[in-house]
Amino acid sequence: MPVLPSWLTEPLWGQLVALLPERPEYHPDHPLGCHHPRIGDRVVFDKMLQLLRFGCSYQAIADTTCSATTVRNRRNEWIRLGIFARLKQIALEYYDRIVGLVLDQIAVDGSITKAPGVGEAAGRSPVDRGKQGLERLGMTDGYGIPLGRVPAGANRHDSPLLAPTLDLLDGLGPLPDDGTVHLDAGYDSDKTRALLSGRGLYCRIAHKGEKAPIQASQRWHVERTHAWQNAFHRLARCYERRATVVDAFFDLADTIITVRSLIRRAWTTYR
Repeated sequence: MPVLPSWLTEPLWGQLVALLPERPEYHPDHPLGCHHPRIGDRVVFDKMLQLLRFGCSYQAIADTTCSATTVRNRRNEWIRLGIFARLKQIALEYYDRIVGLVLDQIAVDGSITKAPGVGEAAGRSPVDRGKQGLERLGMTDGYGIPLGRVPAGANRHDSPLLAPTLDLLDGLGPLPDDGTVHLDAGYDSDKTRALLSGRGLYCRIAHKGEKAPIQASQRWHVERTHAWQNAFHRLARCYERRATVVDAFFDLADTIITVRSLIRRAWTTYR
């Protein structure tokens, strides 16, 4: 399936426009009561999708319909309004209602990507000759639907990020009693087991020094989700400097992945 199918743009836009406040076409404070009309939100949204998918610069997508400054300003405005976070939350709610989140099998794992733009969340990458990189600890359900992530510098170890990542489960309501968290050998410690036990979660952790295929557990779902996210080139090679902007693009990508999976699974589930 394409990363961003053409038939997915309209459902995304239909929900996003419902979250936007009403704005006049012309600025009401202009002394003459007229000015250049406000660039349409749909134009800016299409530009945001291009930025996310292709990873190009703001200047590269600027044209006569919309300038790079307008895209940045509207992006910042939507971040202040919480549009991207709310869009992701709505997608998760509808997926859970129609298909159902598999919350009894949760997978958590980290992924390191390049961050040439440095930025607030970047750090020296241990797997890229000390160049700047971005670490994200992602969490998915048993099918691979992204539930959330915690970004950090590439020089951070995954283990200290596990607790704030699991805190994201609080917004999903009560979890099943037999919920299991699948982790790789980097979490093979008594501290991790005590953390999960204190939250009422079981764990399945790979043991250090023992080679086992990733398919031996449910951890491969989060690895596949990392691949889905890295197909959006702005996430695989991050030039954004502000952590809030990085989160916004991740929320938009997670929304696309969730809605794409929802429509695809609904075709077979309710056909």
